[in-house]
Amino acid sequence: MEPLSKHNNLKPSSLHVEAPPPEASPLRKIIVVASIAAGVQFGWALQLSLLTPYVQLLGIPHKWAAYIWLCGPISGMLVQPIVGYHSDRCTSRFGRRRPFIAAGALAVAIAVFLIGYAADFGHALGDRLDKKIRTRAIAIFIVGFWILDVANNMLQGPCRALLADLSAGDHRKTRTANSFFSFFMAVGNVLGYAAGAYSKLYHVFPFTKTTACDVYCANLKSCFFLSIALLTTLATAALVYVKEVPLSPEKAVIDSDDNGGMPCFGQLSGAFRELKRPMWILLLVTCLNWIAWFPFLLFDTDWMGKEVYGGEVGDHAYDQGVHAGALGLMLNSVVLGATSLGLEYLARGVGGVKRLWGIVNFLLAICLGLTVLVTKLAEHSRQYTTVHGHQEPLPPSGGIKAGALTLFSVLGIPLAITYSIPFALASIFSSTSGAGQGLSLGVLNLAIVIPQMLVSVSSGNWDDLFGGGNLPAFVVGAVAAAISGILSMVLLPSPPPDLVKAATASGGGFH
Repeated sequence: MEPLSKHNNLKPSSLHVEAPPPEASPLRKIIVVASIAAGVQFGWALQLSLLTPYVQLLGIPHKWAAYIWLCGPISGMLVQPIVGYHSDRCTSRFGRRRPFIAAGALAVAIAVFLIGYAADFGHALGDRLDKKIRTRAIAIFIVGFWILDVANNMLQGPCRALLADLSAGDHRKTRTANSFFSFFMAVGNVLGYAAGAYSKLYHVFPFTKTTACDVYCANLKSCFFLSIALLTTLATAALVYVKEVPLSPEKAVIDSDDNGGMPCFGQLSGAFRELKRPMWILLLVTCLNWIAWFPFLLFDTDWMGKEVYGGEVGDHAYDQGVHAGALGLMLNSVVLGATSLGLEYLARGVGGVKRLWGIVNFLLAICLGLTVLVTKLAEHSRQYTTVHGHQEPLPPSGGIKAGALTLFSVLGIPLAITYSIPFALASIFSSTSGAGQGLSLGVLNLAIVIPQMLVSVSSGNWDDLFGGGNLPAFVVGAVAAAISGILSMVLLPSPPPDLVKAATASGGGFH
């Protein structure tokens, strides 16, 4: 992909003349654009910590809850290449990336409004509150959830591409831009999980609690109101402050291809045809890595509510567990942010990035395996109290809570590596088919979304086969992580040190 403004000032008759390369933008502009990641990740954090329990409150059984998450990988597989391709060639007077960022932010606001008010809209349309399954609320929720995932994918790709445009090929600026993007991702995670862990947030927005929307639902609404405010503020600041040089129609024609009606997918298939053995191994390791991660990312707070706190969906113990899980995810994000800042030192200390990736995959396998131990200890020591004639579980002991939160925290280390090293290695190993900056991560993205789809389809049935809990999928994840670690250390080639330094860890997101 050629620089953003390379031919902007040239007439059609002189398009072949080489223009001076653009200068990198000031650091303050890069920081403003990178800060959008905090708004996006705030919403992702709420999704991961609160929405799996919420869909079960609406009446979707645990067995089927994972199917709701199919929209994330499907939209990532379809929307990112399409948006990336068209943002590379957009000739709007507002620039190539900014129209997509604005549209994505608006779509996020609409989506979270639908999700938060799904129970209220469903009740207004005829859902009965004495029925376990609220059909209309579920339908509204699913529509909002799909819009939300599509909108998030519309936002992330153009934001990353705009950072690359602003860096103008300067490797140092690119590394700095990606570092700030990863940092703001961690900030968004911390804020989102902190909001999800606070069980009385609805007092700030008292109107959120209604006949159809209980305290948990009201807290979810309140969190989403904060999400809209944060993302709107950050995106507006970036769109107003950072200007783009519009892409000329002549330059857009030069960058277009001859692959028919769906040229972006033609370029993607071209990239696959050019893949070498190191890239195929990278895709395999990444695929196994996400088979390991996705069950935990999908059901971590549900695990805390059910297995650790002993609750059932909708009762007090379960709500306590979900909020404790949100606290664990906040701790996880703090560790993730700190690890991201020290990534180069860690890689140097263990002898290279591929060895570091292998080591943290073994750490991931151990932590997922230890969820079984924490669960068994919680079950063995569980005590009950009688409330209104019914037995309710008491919160687990301080030691068990500390053990569970420690697992969450330690998992921030391998998660930081997962969000960085694969993207750096992809930029080194892959042989592109001429795709632009917005499409460059399409190949690696497929190795992330396909295992997410596999886990979404299979984990619910797999867990149901072994009693309906979350542990079976966690154990499968532990095995996948161990295999991923072995392949990383044995088969993955070691990239040249100078290229590792130049190819920054661009950071990733769970979409």
